[in-house]
Amino acid sequence: MMLRLYDSPISGNAYKVRLLLALLGIEYDRVKLDFDSTGTRSEAFLAKNPNGKIPLLELDDGTYLAESNAIQFYLAEGTRYLPDDRLGRAQVLQWMFFEQYSHEPYVAVVRHWLHLGLAQERATEIQEKQERGHDALSLMNRHLATREWFVGNTLTIADIALYAYTHVADEGGFDLSRYPAVRTWLTRVGSVEGHVAIDA
Repeated sequence: MMLRLYDSPISGNAYKVRLLLALLGIEYDRVKLDFDSTGTRSEAFLAKNPNGKIPLLELDDGTYLAESNAIQFYLAEGTRYLPDDRLGRAQVLQWMFFEQYSHEPYVAVVRHWLHLGLAQERATEIQEKQERGHDALSLMNRHLATREWFVGNTLTIADIALYAYTHVADEGGFDLSRYPAVRTWLTRVGSVEGHVAIDA
């Protein structure tokens, strides 16, 4: 059985997995779902992932694996996208945890709200989240000012995790011209062989 990925075209979290699968040259079946009662909230999908979220990866043996960064970690095992050494692996996880707790809740959420047309309804919340998002982008910019990648000397799943929502941060009202090192890094990631677009 081929791998099967349940995802949504606009989801950055799902895009992380699609991008890594593309870079690894792994073929898979793709099931596109909407964030509604007929998609991720349907009884059939909740039987696969009780948390009702995508992405969800169905493995060859029928096991379901949820959470984008956990899926990335699983797929990257034994590849060049996950370091072999103990410290390198821990540093990759450090940045992936940063992405989930200090980056995604702000950069991604504002983008999602604006996609839904909630700019006026949630104006105060959006401003607060944008401030926190800029904190995350500033930290990333400082880190990248002296290096090409987040960990080590090559692209890892830490870069993929952070790239997913950063490269569309403008859709959340974030002006990336303030972060030249981040912009250079985005170009670098977007130029790697096998790269695919978020809506591919």
